[in-house]
Amino acid sequence: MQYNKVEICGVNTSKLKVLTEKEKMELLRRVKEGDTKAREDLINGNLRLVLSVIQRFTNRGENLDDLFQVGCIGLIKAIDHFDISQGVRFSTYGVPMIIGEIRRYLRDNNSIRVSRSLRDTAYKAMQAKERMTAQNNREPTIEEIAKELDLPREDVVLALESIAEPVSLYEPVFSDGGDTIYVMDQVGDNNDDSNWLDEIALKEAIRDLNSREKRILSMRFFQGKTQMEVASEIGISQAQVSRLEKAALDKIKKDI
Repeated sequence: MQYNKVEICGVNTSKLKVLTEKEKMELLRRVKEGDTKAREDLINGNLRLVLSVIQRFTNRGENLDDLFQVGCIGLIKAIDHFDISQGVRFSTYGVPMIIGEIRRYLRDNNSIRVSRSLRDTAYKAMQAKERMTAQNNREPTIEEIAKELDLPREDVVLALESIAEPVSLYEPVFSDGGDTIYVMDQVGDNNDDSNWLDEIALKEAIRDLNSREKRILSMRFFQGKTQMEVASEIGISQAQVSRLEKAALDKIKKDI
């Protein structure tokens, strides 16, 4: 966040009022009685809470004014739904509401547009996965999830892949305290004269992998299958595929 920025959405952040917990509870009580002035005072008195929450999302390249406005919507929802009889601090309830509203905004305004029905399928699949994992003490296969949802396997795979966040070219992948290596630094140039040497080294490194590691890498990077698809075909969990894939790639990097 631009910490030296004083104004956001026309609001002078240096002059925002901070309410005590006692003042918040009194205003909340009046809000429940229909006092619109108290509601307005409560909103204005918690704008610093919104500011503190949006700081968590400043590395996404989003417009801070937009995030602030969305955060205020979450704050208003928290005020309207807060139960003063529960005996909890307002911020304990308000922060998750603000975060949830911002996350919904970021999800729905992703640069890669995903249909509502596809997102709904993905969230149902994730819920089913969590539920079945808890019931069976193991991760379900993609076929089991599809059967649980009564959907074609392909629809479930497509839905889960659609909500995976894209990786930025400026995403840091390594830093030893000096220069940081970004994803874009690892994007190769097909015209590089050293490519053939890299290819020889890569083939030598792959040759040292065991048969299962070779199979997993082949299915993942040559056949384009997801980790869940590989797990289903090999007969292990997606978490195991992820671990084996990472270990194999680490071996290759070390050898190269």
